[in-house]
Amino acid sequence: MKTLLRSRHIQSLTGNGVMAVFSVLTYSILFRFLSEADMGNWIFFQFAFLLLDTFRTGLLQTALIKFYAGADELRQRCVAGSAWYIGLLVTGIFGVLNLVALLFASRLHDVGVLVLVHWFGLSLVLTLPFNVAIWVLQAEQRFDRILYLRLLNQGSFIVLVFSLYLLHQVNLTRIIQVFLGSSLLSSVVVVGMGWSRLTALRHRSPLVVRELFHFGKYSFGTFLCSNLLRSSDTFIIKFMLGPAALAVYNLPQRLLEIIEIPLRSGLSTAMPSMSAAVNRQRDDEVTTLLKKYAGFLTVLFVPIVVGVLYFADTIVGLIGGGKYVATEAANLYRILIVCSLLFPLERFLGVTLDIIGRPQLNLVKVVLALAVNVGADVACIHFSHSIYGAAWASVFTLLASTVYGYVVLRRFLPISFRGLPELAAAEVRSRLNLVLRRLRPIRS
Repeated sequence: MKTLLRSRHIQSLTGNGVMAVFSVLTYSILFRFLSEADMGNWIFFQFAFLLLDTFRTGLLQTALIKFYAGADELRQRCVAGSAWYIGLLVTGIFGVLNLVALLFASRLHDVGVLVLVHWFGLSLVLTLPFNVAIWVLQAEQRFDRILYLRLLNQGSFIVLVFSLYLLHQVNLTRIIQVFLGSSLLSSVVVVGMGWSRLTALRHRSPLVVRELFHFGKYSFGTFLCSNLLRSSDTFIIKFMLGPAALAVYNLPQRLLEIIEIPLRSGLSTAMPSMSAAVNRQRDDEVTTLLKKYAGFLTVLFVPIVVGVLYFADTIVGLIGGGKYVATEAANLYRILIVCSLLFPLERFLGVTLDIIGRPQLNLVKVVLALAVNVGADVACIHFSHSIYGAAWASVFTLLASTVYGYVVLRRFLPISFRGLPELAAAEVRSRLNLVLRRLRPIRS
């Protein structure tokens, strides 16, 4: 059991699972405590903040991991310090923009926009050390520490929300202040433990700063467009149908975490192996890894999809509360969960383009998906006059992104999906046998 728990695959899966469970639990609580309008504006704040945070994450996360992982100690200090320098610079720019935006706050009337203007700068400052620590620990493959940090961050948020409930102080502003408090606590801990490597700032190098920036500009574009893709539904629904409709649509989106848990874990553990195969110029091995992971995850999703199709109404009632049972949430969940069967292939096609050194093509892939999603969202919502339009738009987006990724990747890798079901089945049997062997007691 100790050997099993020390596996980086299990630790990564557990970390992502804990984060997803806490996320669903948090939203379950907020769906009950906040009005539909306040919930919609909280969701708007979260998506808008994540979109702004993309300017740091997209620029630094992939670049830091690439240049930090496997390097000697001196190089690691230089990379970490240079990443800190860029992160502080980007955060400072947004801090100044926030101060300027506050001068015009009196002219704003939308509650969601007002909340964002008042709090986004401070949010970026308080989350920077936590984010850098997560990237560094991912590069070091210390998924156990990532698990501790996520438990601290999400757990403290839930405890503070319950404290507000006991004090009868649950409202939109207090929830944002709780978010800031849990972010501050997490950042203080990572700095105190040395996991964020803040002291490496003095080892920054202009050469490495430029190296990180030039590599990160493509991944930044991909991250930005990916977040725009996830956020476009939020903005379009809020301004076309209102915050209450946004709350209904976001509930099944939150419940998709049941799919995102193994998907994120699979991506985290597959990337180092695929990168090593690329460095050894083994194209066939890269293709095999892509097919193995994408096929395994797709097979894993099938029973989950079947279960959700049958129990969607019950799940929505348990997580969202009674007021969402009579809404479109359950049917939206059914549509989106069926679409999720394409998630593994679509994500791995994009990741593989990055790994083989074609990040600009992955950027084009995401830009294409964004354009299709925005156009389809506006058209489908306009003609259907309901949030079902946004769900059907996701179908067109996913198909366009998957087809483009497959066609482009075939220019560089001998990719074919012949024999994929057999490979996926073999991988499922291999994983099950591995777990059973590790759980089997040792006989004297």
